Amino acid sequence: MTTTRGLREGDEPITMLTAYDAPTAAVVDEAGIDVILVGDSMGNAVLGYDSTLPVTFEEVASRTAAVARATEDTLVVADMPFLSFGVDESESVRNAGRLLKEASADAVKIESGPHTVEMTRRMTDIGIPVMAHLGLTPQHVNRLGGYTRQGTDQDAAEEIVELAGAHAEAGAFALVLEHVPANLAGAVTEALDIPTIGIGAGPDCDGQVLVINDAIGLGEWSPPFSRQFGDVRGEMSDAVEAYREAVVSGEFPADEHSHVESELEDLY
Repeated sequence: MTTTRGLREGDEPITMLTAYDAPTAAVVDEAGIDVILVGDSMGNAVLGYDSTLPVTFEEVASRTAAVARATEDTLVVADMPFLSFGVDESESVRNAGRLLKEASADAVKIESGPHTVEMTRRMTDIGIPVMAHLGLTPQHVNRLGGYTRQGTDQDAAEEIVELAGAHAEAGAFALVLEHVPANLAGAVTEALDIPTIGIGAGPDCDGQVLVINDAIGLGEWSPPFSRQFGDVRGEMSDAVEAYREAVVSGEFPADEHSHVESELEDLY
């Protein structure tokens, strides 16, 4: 059963962050984070896109492989980007399998809906672990009309509860709940045997996930449900400005940063 915070009794909260490259993934792994999501949020976070929609399968696969090479203990979950699933079931399953087989992902995440229940069942049947994702699903931004909170009326909330149960029954091993009311997330958590991981979903989930840029303070903006735990952007800015000043002033490179080969003294 769950405790008042929505956790399975005796379990610690699940910690999850995104990462899109090997150096970041190594830091996240060394910090003891349970799960790394190689999210299609890379579109906004590191690729310069305005949304997740342009992110390609090849971009996710390449970055997943980089993350997997840099980690030892953290579970690596690869996001299925827009149009890599849902058009044809056999192609969806093949793409998911390639992320495990070729990019060394441990599991895949799918932005879920009624159309992904049987797909989830098929993938899990052949050995592909699936993390489901309900609530705000950014790949549906054009249909939703923006990145707005989901499940705010009775019908929408009941649909999320129903879909959560259907994906759990189909074999999903975990469920991300994004930007939904905290009491809805708590109800879903209470109803499921699989863990829920919240982002903008309150404290009653079994774990939490944030985009790494938001968590470390790398971006210029972060959503209201996020929190910056550092100021990496400020530190980077200071370091880059210091580098420029050192080069312009002649302070860098200094003698200790250079090597003189004595045998080359008579070269000129």
